[in-house]
Amino acid sequence: MEYKNKLYCMDNLELMKQLPDKCINLIYCDILYNTGKKFSDYEDNLGTPQEAIQWYEPRLIEMKRLLKDTGSIYLQCDYRLVYYLKVKMDEIFGFNNFRNDIVWSYKTGGVSKHTFAKKHDNILFYTKSRNYNFNTQYYKSYQQKKYNYNAKYPEIWDEDKKLWYHNSICRDVWEDINVLGTDNNIKEKNNYDTQKPKKLLERIINASSNNGDLVADFFMGSGTTCVVAKELGRDYLGCDINQNAIDITYERLQEIR
Repeated sequence: MEYKNKLYCMDNLELMKQLPDKCINLIYCDILYNTGKKFSDYEDNLGTPQEAIQWYEPRLIEMKRLLKDTGSIYLQCDYRLVYYLKVKMDEIFGFNNFRNDIVWSYKTGGVSKHTFAKKHDNILFYTKSRNYNFNTQYYKSYQQKKYNYNAKYPEIWDEDKKLWYHNSICRDVWEDINVLGTDNNIKEKNNYDTQKPKKLLERIINASSNNGDLVADFFMGSGTTCVVAKELGRDYLGCDINQNAIDITYERLQEIR
C-alpha cells in the first residue's frame, strides 16, 4: 500500500488499520472537540465525555502503533475533553512520554460577564519513547515586540541564524500566533469551519520532524497539515470522512510549486 502523499476519504480508524507498524514520524490532529455543534461540513457530537473517549480509544491505540519509535503526536482540543483525553493518553502512550500541554492563546471569539473568557485551545504533545526527534523552536515574544529588543539590544539578535536569544526559546504558551482573519493570514481562509493557521502547523512540524519525514493528519479538515508538510519538504498523509475536506485540500496542494 503506497500511503505517502495521499489523501483518503474514509473513516480514519479503518485507514489506520491498513497502515504498517512504525511508518509515521509525526501525527497532528485537530480532533473533534465534542462541542455538540453542527458545522457546515461535519457534526461535532460524540456524546458524553466518557462516550467520546471510548470512541477515541481505538484510534489512539492505532496511532501509537503507527508512530516510529522516535515519533511524536500532537492532539488539539479544548476544555471539554482535554482532561479526559490526557488520562487516556497517559494510559496508552505512557505517563513518562507526556511532553507538553501546549496552550494556544488567542483574543478572538465571544466574551462573558459571568466567567473568565475562554480564549485558548490545548495541544497535548506525547512521544512514542524518550528517544524522540525535537528541534528547538524560537520566537519573538510579547515582551520583545513591545520593547523592540532588537533595536535596543542588537547583540541578542543573531542575523545569521535568525534567532532571538533573549527569552526567545518557545514556551508552552503560544500567544504569538493569531487565528485566521485577524492579521495578514486572511488570505489563507477557505470557508472551512475551524480551519487552523499555517503558522501553528509550521511550528509543530518544524519542531517534531525533519526533511523527508512523514507527517499524518487523521482529522484533516481543510488540509493545513498536509499543505504545510509539503511546503516544508515532508511527506504527508491526510484522512477525512468528508469529501469536501478532500477536495479543498487537494486544491490547496496543487497550488504549491
